[in-house]
Amino acid sequence: MKKIYLKYKESKLYKYVRTHKKYAPLLFFIAGFTWDSLTLGRIDRMYDLVVLSSHMVLLTLSLYLYNLSENEKPLLKITAKYAVYLPLAIQFFLGGLSSAYVIYFARSVSLSKTAVFFFLLLLLFIANEFLRKRISNKYLQFGFYFFVNFIFLSCFIPIILKKMNSEIFYLSGFISLVFTLVLVYLVYKSSQTARVEIVRYKMITLILSIYFLINTCYYFKLIPPVPLALDKGLIAYDIKIKNDKYLVTYEIDDWFYFWRDHKTDFNKSKREPVYVFTSVFAPTDLEKKIFHRWMWFNKTADDWQVMDEIGFNITGGRDNGYRGYSYKNNVLDGKWKVEVVTEENLVLGVVDFNINLQKNNDNSKLVTKEF
Repeated sequence: MKKIYLKYKESKLYKYVRTHKKYAPLLFFIAGFTWDSLTLGRIDRMYDLVVLSSHMVLLTLSLYLYNLSENEKPLLKITAKYAVYLPLAIQFFLGGLSSAYVIYFARSVSLSKTAVFFFLLLLLFIANEFLRKRISNKYLQFGFYFFVNFIFLSCFIPIILKKMNSEIFYLSGFISLVFTLVLVYLVYKSSQTARVEIVRYKMITLILSIYFLINTCYYFKLIPPVPLALDKGLIAYDIKIKNDKYLVTYEIDDWFYFWRDHKTDFNKSKREPVYVFTSVFAPTDLEKKIFHRWMWFNKTADDWQVMDEIGFNITGGRDNGYRGYSYKNNVLDGKWKVEVVTEENLVLGVVDFNINLQKNNDNSKLVTKEF
């Protein structure tokens, strides 16, 4: 075994990692991010669940071993031999988990609702790359770990329980909080360096701050109710169902509006109904009731006014989401939006549009697509 280790220390890989140890963690973070972006698809698929669970377990183990390797006399010989790779492993698994969350959150057509999540990821990413001690910084290690662990459990537990509501989200956060604090305690107890670098009340304050920040964002609907996601949302002139296919007729927008394919200016006569079509992704076997909340902007009151609320049940499992629609006949001219919400009043996404009663639609831009 000793000969193998000496041969390994003379290898090009070992020398490369040693030479570029300043930038190697960043490269492994990007590698993990890219790998999962290319391989992950559905959060409820067995492959995805195994990959994410493996990332979480191996990240936990890597963090623990990395902190043990900093002792003058490491408790485990393997941590001394391969300590140089542990920061790379940590970065790879952090990158993999981050990319998975971006993939699942990005399924929602309402980017404004996921902006806070992406902003938090960006802040953590920048902190990870620009702090002086980088991955060796204990506060950074466990702050980032708690964040990805919280999001992991908030997606994983509803899939296992086949149930999703606010109570389960808060429960997921609490379990993650306890798990992270236990890991910090074990590292603090086992690592001499950790006892020097960690001020206990500062570490606890940091983790609790992240805990309350995520819960506050969720309470104010700044984070979508994962693992549900609004996959498609558009305003339509007509919807028919044929052979389990939804035939949706809508007006396409100009090519430079690349983030949507439907036009938000809806021109109609007073007699024609206005349709809103949505497809909501939900994990297999998860059943939920959602609502289309029709809202009109009252210029006199300078506020949004709820005009109608139409509910229907969804069942998970379909790749392109559970399809459904609602419509209204008596609509007013002006700005409208349809919020797609759960029973707990959590917003999955928003379909915005303007209704013009004095104009005719451009028939040349009308298309009918199957969903």
